[in-house]
Amino acid sequence: MIDSLMHAAQRLMEALRAENEALARLDLAAAGELARGKRQAADAFAAAYDAARKLGSRTEGAERARAEEIAAGLQELTAENRRLLERAIALQSRVIETIAGAARPPGPGTYGARGRMREGRGAAMSVLSRA
Repeated sequence: MIDSLMHAAQRLMEALRAENEALARLDLAAAGELARGKRQAADAFAAAYDAARKLGSRTEGAERARAEEIAAGLQELTAENRRLLERAIALQSRVIETIAGAARPPGPGTYGARGRMREGRGAAMSVLSRA
């Protein structure tokens, strides 16, 4: 049972590495295509973990050291995956906001530097008055 768990963990690590590489390149299309494989690997790992836990499987010696190494690797990869996904989401949000802002119809006209009416959105302006 432990061998199944180790195999599932290795498969999940490979899926995370591949998605992390795509996200680091900001290749969101490739990352999206890899998401299904990552989800399947995560489900397989969860099922193998539950089965090993129910059977009370334990590791000893070198096998335990290998399991701890894999667990540390999974923690590192999942933390990196989370960071990269958050970065990708933030980037996508900025892109969407930019597109939405450009698609907005122009607002009311404003006055230009010489007091003439200007059409469209006005630029940011600040006023300072001193008494």
